[in-house]
Amino acid sequence: TMGKVMEAAAEFGKEVIVLDRPNPLGGERVEGLIVEDGYISFISQFKIPYVYGLTCGELAIMLNNEGMLKDGVKCKLQVIAMDGWKRDMSFEDTGLPWVPTSPHIPHKDSPYYYVCSGIVGELRDAVSIGVGYTIPFQSFGTEWINGIDLAKKMNSYNLPGVIFRPLYYIPYYAHGKGENLSGVQNHIVDFKTVELMKIQLYFLQAIKELYPDKDIFDYATKGQLRAFDKAIGTNRIREILMETQTYAAIEGILNEGVKEFKEASKEYYLYK
Repeated sequence: TMGKVMEAAAEFGKEVIVLDRPNPLGGERVEGLIVEDGYISFISQFKIPYVYGLTCGELAIMLNNEGMLKDGVKCKLQVIAMDGWKRDMSFEDTGLPWVPTSPHIPHKDSPYYYVCSGIVGELRDAVSIGVGYTIPFQSFGTEWINGIDLAKKMNSYNLPGVIFRPLYYIPYYAHGKGENLSGVQNHIVDFKTVELMKIQLYFLQAIKELYPDKDIFDYATKGQLRAFDKAIGTNRIREILMETQTYAAIEGILNEGVKEFKEASKEYYLYK
């Protein structure tokens, strides 16, 4: 939205003033490949990673200076920097109250869980991620999963900073409304070491290992498959997963460009 405002301001000769604010994931975490041509969308509007490790103000400066706005336009931009924020701060460290940015982002930890499951959540006819229940973005569940088996499988991967427990729930709306679903609840136990995006991809691997006769992508519509691709920034990951459904097969793609983006974005840091 900020980028679109900047593009409109450039068109009409208006100044944009960004009142900067903390990144709720901190300023050091970068995860996800650079969005590829053909997969630009309102979710992935610019050629940056899914988790980009910048504040709104820093991102605005980068978009402007790097010619990332549509047709390379630039707007007159002023960023009002924060006092006292540091890159290694969690939102809790700021001492600020959390204001829900959406009914599905109700608390300060919600942004972490959003990254854990939001891409798989685009397959909304295939799986519930807790939207429509009391734990949005904090679960994976369907009508046919055995939660105990899935929890054992997910915990067997020894993913850093997260554990899984069996979960049984009936959503009030969205996928599985009024139905008994089973799966796992994700519990982040170390917000510093957890690697967020990979959790949902290991979920897809776990499903294939537990239920080799099922393909979770078969439960989604073509539009949902396209939304999955746009959210993650490419169709390559989905196509490989539909063949192998192993995280190892797509790990290299998922991290493409991360190191280079980290280096390039440092030029726009306003905070240490």
